Amino acid sequence: MKELDLLKKDWKKNDNSFAQVSENDIYKMIHKKSSSIVKWIFIISIIEFIILNSVSFMLPDEKISKSETIEFFITVLDYLSYGVALFFMYLFYKNYRSISVTSNTKKLMECILNTRKTVRYYIGYNLFIVFFVSVVLLSNEIQIKSATGNDDGARIFFICILMLVFVIVLVGLVWLFYQLIYGILLKKLNRNYTELKKIDL
Repeated sequence: MKELDLLKKDWKKNDNSFAQVSENDIYKMIHKKSSSIVKWIFIISIIEFIILNSVSFMLPDEKISKSETIEFFITVLDYLSYGVALFFMYLFYKNYRSISVTSNTKKLMECILNTRKTVRYYIGYNLFIVFFVSVVLLSNEIQIKSATGNDDGARIFFICILMLVFVIVLVGLVWLFYQLIYGILLKKLNRNYTELKKIDL
């Protein structure tokens, strides 16, 4: 944001007749940066969708003991996840189109807020799915071990603790992944929003 800071300094140094021109220049710069950030959010979501699904198809289909109910649940969840991912990509594209054609400060601020909300919902949904699916699959594994009678209660309890730790670590890693990718972009959008609030005063 060095260019923006320089513009703001020039704005303060000059008289009121030049202030309006500088304010317009600052708005244009923020608008351009914000539009670029939202476009990258949309692009990254597409890349993420392609890579994750490609990896999923390339991985060997390991034979894990699952009940018919769990098999059906996983299949339904797969199709649901595709639909939800495509829906969020549509929302990201819609946000990008909205922010690209906006022509005033208030509308730009509204677009930035909508984009931030969409990204947070997207991250929250994916974290929930990772947690939920992990718990379901691990619970299924524990039930199978309990049904076979090969493990005593203490061993099953120990396995439960290890699996719980695994789920927490997995969710934490996914959260970190999204913070590194989308979190940085959201911070930049937030800075743009703060600058717009100053202009709109």
